[in-house]
Amino acid sequence: MSQKIWLDGKLVDENEAKISVFDHGLLYGDGIFEGIRFYSGRVFRLQEHIERLFDSAKAILMKTPWTIEEVCQATIDTCKANNLTDGYIRLVITRGPGPLGLNPHQCPTPSMFIIASGITLYPDSCYENGLEVVTCSTRRPAPAALSPQVKSLNYLNNVMAKVEAIKAGAGEGLMLNEQGYVAECTGDNIFVIKKGKIATPPVSDGSLDGITRQVIFELAERLGYELAEKTMTRYDLYTADEIFLTGTAAEVIPMVKLDEREIGNGKPGTISQEMITAFRELANSEGTEIT
Repeated sequence: MSQKIWLDGKLVDENEAKISVFDHGLLYGDGIFEGIRFYSGRVFRLQEHIERLFDSAKAILMKTPWTIEEVCQATIDTCKANNLTDGYIRLVITRGPGPLGLNPHQCPTPSMFIIASGITLYPDSCYENGLEVVTCSTRRPAPAALSPQVKSLNYLNNVMAKVEAIKAGAGEGLMLNEQGYVAECTGDNIFVIKKGKIATPPVSDGSLDGITRQVIFELAERLGYELAEKTMTRYDLYTADEIFLTGTAAEVIPMVKLDEREIGNGKPGTISQEMITAFRELANSEGTEIT
């Protein structure tokens, strides 16, 4: 069965979902995106994701012809058209077609498409046994070059870091900023646990303020754990009792080894497991209904 793709106001078959070769999203990576999960017939944190999408658009001086409410509805319509109750949504807004050259003002109309499909980022064994991670030589761009809060189509930095991790036989790659402090992984935020306290790098150190990251702050407060933002080096990770990663696609996943060093006892810790369970319960119990 052909998937239905929302493209510039219409639901079309996937083989008809095409953009121009002159689209600046393709030519120059001039565009933005969001990844969103839906569970049990509900889209998780839909409003927050779309609001962040519009923040990204504003940051790169992109004016969209749609409202937040219209994009939320288009997202729901895409899931419904594909008869899906669980899966992953990729929503992309490009600068649109225009002449060759960097000038975005020569692209009069942005283009948007929405994909709703299944996704399996990591096998179940990784959630049960944990991920092995290596530090990548590829650094996160400095916030003065490109804010990590803008989810842009310029993802080559993350891709190259991911390639390093894959070639090293690791499940993920840790990325540092230009000062050598911990930023995030190639596609996930990072949380470090020491003596029952949870810490995560501040966004000023080069990490995205992820939606799932925000959920962990909520869950930590609800479960009675102290959680603080803290600038960290790899030493803080090497000597941690537990570490877990978070992301829309990854959800919450434990990390058990970094650069051949076992984290804690080399197995997923109790707080990490508690966060996995709490997140899954929350994600399957709230959200915008696909109706």
